[in-house]
Amino acid sequence: MSVRFTKVGIQRELHFEWFDQAARLFGSGISKKDVRQEIYRYLENAPGFATPPSLQSKTYIANALIKTWIDPEPELASLRDSAFRLFKDFSTKRIVIHWCLLGAAYPFWFEVAAKIGRLLNLQDQVTQTQVVLRLKEIYGDRQTISRRARYVIRSFVSWRILKDSETKGCYEKADPMSITDENMAILMLESALLATPEGNGALRLLLNNPAFFPFHLPVMTGDFVSQRSERIDVVRYGLDDELLRLKDQQK
Repeated sequence: MSVRFTKVGIQRELHFEWFDQAARLFGSGISKKDVRQEIYRYLENAPGFATPPSLQSKTYIANALIKTWIDPEPELASLRDSAFRLFKDFSTKRIVIHWCLLGAAYPFWFEVAAKIGRLLNLQDQVTQTQVVLRLKEIYGDRQTISRRARYVIRSFVSWRILKDSETKGCYEKADPMSITDENMAILMLESALLATPEGNGALRLLLNNPAFFPFHLPVMTGDFVSQRSERIDVVRYGLDDELLRLKDQQK
């Protein structure tokens, strides 16, 4: 199993505008050896800082930008390439695209979103304490879990998919974004499969995955998904249930 699934990874709050720049750098064809210094230069005047960032902050941010857009794990490169094609065509939906790449590169991001989504299905507000307690059931009672979860939650707030409530440490759901383009929705399904060690999932559950709480996905059939994607296959089980799975993980 890839270390992606056991590492927490997120080391500070992340702003989606930084990922816009990473996508542009990828599209420019910049070499991997030069990209880190280019990111450092960009961050000197980037949004999201009250004062110029420290070298440590720039390092943490650059790590995330490189792992998602510039030099992802080999199994994530095709997702990144598909994401870039959509990035060029759907500039207003770039938050969704960055969400997909972050969730695949850092399954912890996806897991935090899933915990929040499940809680928001039951109640109007969610607290950081509630989220952290559920994360510790998966990752153990590590000191870093609470801090890293806070970074992800504050990232959600800066991306305007969560809102601060009047109570500190308590959050509300923002208005969801409707996804109408099928290729965008398929990218989201693929990212969800890549964020799980098994690499498969029931289509019905994937379309309603709580990790996608900020979005409304269109209804799609398994045949439609597999016909539009070279990397996802569909398997039927039961009377009318469909299982999606990554082709390179089939036995």
